[in-house]
Amino acid sequence: MSTKKIQRLPLGNADFKSIRTENYFYVDKTRYIELLEQEHNKNQIFIRPRRFGKSLFLSTLLYYYDINYANEFDPLFGDLYIGQRPTPEKNSYAVLKFDFSGLNAFGGADAFIVSFCKKVRSAIRDFLLLHKNIFSKAEQIVDQINKEQPDLSILDWAFTIARDADTKIFVIIDEYDHFATDLAKLGVVEGNDFYTTMIKSNGLVRSFYAVIKSASAASIVDRTFITGISPVMLDDLTSGYNIATNYSLDKQYNEMLGFTRDEVGILMKGTGVDANLINIDMEYYYNGYLFNEGGKDKVYNSSMILYFFSQILKTEESSQSLIDPNLGIDVSRLRHLTQKESNRNTLIQILTENSIVSNILVNFSTDPSDNEESYFVSLLFYMGFLTIKESYLDELRLIIPNFSIQTVYWGYMRQLVKESSPDTTVEEKMLKEAVNALAMEGDLYRFIDYVSKNAFSKLSDYDLQYFNEKYIKMLLLAYLFLKSVYIPISEYEVDSGRIDIFLQRNPKFPEINYEWVLELKYCKTTAKESEIAEKRREGLEQLNKYIQSHHLKNRPNLKSALIIFIGKNKYEIITE
Repeated sequence: MSTKKIQRLPLGNADFKSIRTENYFYVDKTRYIELLEQEHNKNQIFIRPRRFGKSLFLSTLLYYYDINYANEFDPLFGDLYIGQRPTPEKNSYAVLKFDFSGLNAFGGADAFIVSFCKKVRSAIRDFLLLHKNIFSKAEQIVDQINKEQPDLSILDWAFTIARDADTKIFVIIDEYDHFATDLAKLGVVEGNDFYTTMIKSNGLVRSFYAVIKSASAASIVDRTFITGISPVMLDDLTSGYNIATNYSLDKQYNEMLGFTRDEVGILMKGTGVDANLINIDMEYYYNGYLFNEGGKDKVYNSSMILYFFSQILKTEESSQSLIDPNLGIDVSRLRHLTQKESNRNTLIQILTENSIVSNILVNFSTDPSDNEESYFVSLLFYMGFLTIKESYLDELRLIIPNFSIQTVYWGYMRQLVKESSPDTTVEEKMLKEAVNALAMEGDLYRFIDYVSKNAFSKLSDYDLQYFNEKYIKMLLLAYLFLKSVYIPISEYEVDSGRIDIFLQRNPKFPEINYEWVLELKYCKTTAKESEIAEKRREGLEQLNKYIQSHHLKNRPNLKSALIIFIGKNKYEIITE
């Protein structure tokens, strides 16, 4: 009896042909090709956060639709959904792909223009050489490109050649918005509205899309598919490119990118990931994304789960690294998004309330005008920092999708406190010793005293306006995140309520002696003793209910504590 061959994990591989021919496992998303082809509008836009598999999906479209890969259809697609149900337009286009990542948007206006035109020329050059079998003058035009280094007029060259060859073009654009925020920042640095010059008025980027629009009207470009991580430029490109439909929030495309729970199970079997080595709740760490409130399934961030599985396959033991280090980039993204005080306040509200109710904007500009909060919240949603929990009247309740993204917020909070209170310090050795004492000796005092002296006591007047139990919780989580001893869970749900902080053993450190249930209370410096006593009574009553919960009853060496902070300099701890 033959056994199924184990395939390689496609971590970091976004080339469909390579995956299909070099023994990588492919999670079949090709049924969405059929759905997209059936849409009334052939000009389509689809937005998803980073690390969700957009580039691989575009590569899949390229190999499926390009004329040059017709002879390779069976080995590439034969056993996939679309291979069993090919659509009328398969292998019927010359596919022209643009990728606008990596543009020079900080070297000044001239540098950006040169960089943009270079990207366009490179794409056209590759397009012509790939299709020289059907474009008789392709090599001659490429020589002319190399010699003359033309500007956007090169698009007309390519479209004219395709028209003369009676060949329809499918235009694919990846990272269409990659440079948008950088252009806006460049304008601030140079003291001009460079973004408007390039995009909103008759500038370079707008002209690029206008040429594609004209070619679509002339039936030379028959289909387009555009992706990015936000719809930030869509309004600004309206008159230059108003022919596309944005399908990002459509119910039927909720699971088009990312992995469903079933797909994760199939991936594990296909790549030989031993389920017995998984000692964490993968859904809590990596799942939770919903892009339509009526979506069938929540989806995992595909790159996060691939990274996790790669660690297991590499070590053949329970993973020692649970969080993809690439998430560190997102802390910087949050910092950029919260340069405005109003956005910082909204972010703090999200973190303290664990959710926010808002509309999701479909198209918007870099100028939010009257919808500033909805604009900011929508950006967080599209970039994967928030996701849909449920409908709330005529709006949506949005939450942080998973633990991995929570760590980004905690990293951001730690930096925010450091920036607003420069005296705040991180004494690494002392913090390590304090967390170790918490885990191994059951000594909570050292950790609380450390955070009190190094963070709470040094908060600025600005920070004090937010100082309450939830703000305290965020700061404690931010410091706990610096050390990977525990998996700190905020608002851990048990049958008697929600625990402020549950410190769960990190599976990679089974030798940890103690887990913790922490209830937090806050009183102002001016609080009377009777008020403090009432907080004390209330907190101990809550703790007693929590530790009696069936969720926690059988956990060994579980300790609980009530921590009452009084102002920013005093605290008391009552342990159970």
